[in-house]
Amino acid sequence: MSAPAGDSRAAAPPWYAPVRMRRSWVRLLHLLRATIRASELVLAIIAAGVGAASGLAAVGVSSLAHVLQRLFYGIAADERLSTIPAIAPSALPYLPLGGLVVGLITWAWMRRYPQPVVDPVEANALRGGRMSIRDSLFVAVQSVISNGSGASVGLEAAYAQVGGAIASLTGLALKLRRSDLRTFVGAGAGAGIAAAFGAPLTGAFYAFEIIIGTYTTANIAPVVAAALAGALVSRLLGNDTLIFHTQVADILSVSHYVMFALMGLICAFAGIGVMRLVAWVDFAVSRLPGPKWMRPGLGGVILATLAWYVPETLSAGHGAMHFDFAAELGMTTLLTLLLAKTAASVIALGFGFRGGLFFASLYLGSLLGRLCVVALYAGGVNVGIDPLAGALVGMGAMAVAIIGGPFTMTFLVLETTGDFGLSAATLTASIVASLVVRETFGYSFSTWRLHLRGETIRSAHDVGWLRYLTAGRMMRAGAPAVAAATPIKEFREQFPLGSARRAVVVDEDGRYAGIVGVSAAHAAAEEDGPVGGLATLRHYSLTPEMAIKEIMGAFDASAGDELAVLDSEGRPLGVLTEAHATRRYAEELEMARRDLTGGD
Repeated sequence: MSAPAGDSRAAAPPWYAPVRMRRSWVRLLHLLRATIRASELVLAIIAAGVGAASGLAAVGVSSLAHVLQRLFYGIAADERLSTIPAIAPSALPYLPLGGLVVGLITWAWMRRYPQPVVDPVEANALRGGRMSIRDSLFVAVQSVISNGSGASVGLEAAYAQVGGAIASLTGLALKLRRSDLRTFVGAGAGAGIAAAFGAPLTGAFYAFEIIIGTYTTANIAPVVAAALAGALVSRLLGNDTLIFHTQVADILSVSHYVMFALMGLICAFAGIGVMRLVAWVDFAVSRLPGPKWMRPGLGGVILATLAWYVPETLSAGHGAMHFDFAAELGMTTLLTLLLAKTAASVIALGFGFRGGLFFASLYLGSLLGRLCVVALYAGGVNVGIDPLAGALVGMGAMAVAIIGGPFTMTFLVLETTGDFGLSAATLTASIVASLVVRETFGYSFSTWRLHLRGETIRSAHDVGWLRYLTAGRMMRAGAPAVAAATPIKEFREQFPLGSARRAVVVDEDGRYAGIVGVSAAHAAAEEDGPVGGLATLRHYSLTPEMAIKEIMGAFDASAGDELAVLDSEGRPLGVLTEAHATRRYAEELEMARRDLTGGD
């Protein structure tokens, strides 16, 4: 039946209805995005969903690595690789084989995607929370193969990487503000850590201290919601959690706190040593002849040899730490395990296996803290502290020295022991370790590796916006230029008073030769001399890529209120005034402050 005459629907083209539907969906999507961005409750609910997905991903990554370990080393489903009494000769090739696989897939990946993978700390510090899910999944694959083959690296970096990427993808899809996207990345990464340890407070403060870089009322709800969801998913799926039972002492005296502070000092320098050793080994390995993809395989040979003598060096060390906490260990055994685990972790990372130092730092700290207490008892000093308590305090302090986050590690001890006295002791040692590392070294392990790559960040604080405040972006292009040989009289005719404030002086080749003020030229006594003789700031200039910190330093050094911006050949591109640079910095700083406090 045909449509009645005059019915406009009869003339509608066949594509009209789908287009109208698409427009309706776009309007609905924009409305939902506006609602989400305006409601903290909705953001927290979505963050909880992100946390659940991150927890599920963390359990999946852990399970895959454990499947590889069972396949390669024949361990039981409920057994940890680092608890095996000895490595079978038939299993020795798996570490070199795993290294070769990691080396080959990394080589193939870098040929196609040569840019370094952005981790959550770098993403939040420099990129406003933007991460690649593709790159993050590749990091997870590298970590699973490395850990699954027995290399002494942890999976916590993969948990945080994938969790942060899930959160970043979600936030980008919802077009969240920069501050909200950074919060989501922290929430996703923290949820991964919360799932790994079954410790929501630990995961939340990992997000605050290490991934976001700050704690505000604006980010507490989504971060805590994500951490709780991640930990809950992990527990529902039966993931193992860290639970220890110990007692510090009946009453903590001043001498106890002094001892824990000294322990924090020792852990700080030990942590710095581990980070520098990783950098040194990495540098030495980069000088080895032969293709890069073979280096992890060579590292696997060394790790397999080490594991033959000390099986506790296999994998991250979860099982070994549990076993050692329940055993009576002497000084020689503790020292042997400490040195062997340090060597294994440094070799694994330095030779190109993928993973992190999070759990390795916990295990190393437990050995070092226990060694300190046992050594005091052996020396006849009755400190009145359980060696296991010393191990747990050392665990937190060493992790703070390498990873950062004193409250993160304090809550980890609290949630795994339920002992508030022990948590206070851990906080004491952790703060000392944090202060010493900041004053003497200045980096955590993640920012140290970024520093070696050429980045300058020292935390996850949002400094990416500062990189947009470059001289090239802020300058006023097309500043008037005049040849240095131009007579002053001619310059006055060309630039009468009020026509311009200054002119850039150039030599016969068009290169920068200073700045001359129009009023100064009109006030000069002579008329026939070259205007170049009146030029100032000849030796001070800016380049287009200079950031605001360097720019303000140049203004301070020159004592001028305006500087020329030059290209690579020394030719002027424009002029930047100190007043404009200061104003732009103040505007961006105010925007960052509003994001930080959740203001409008």
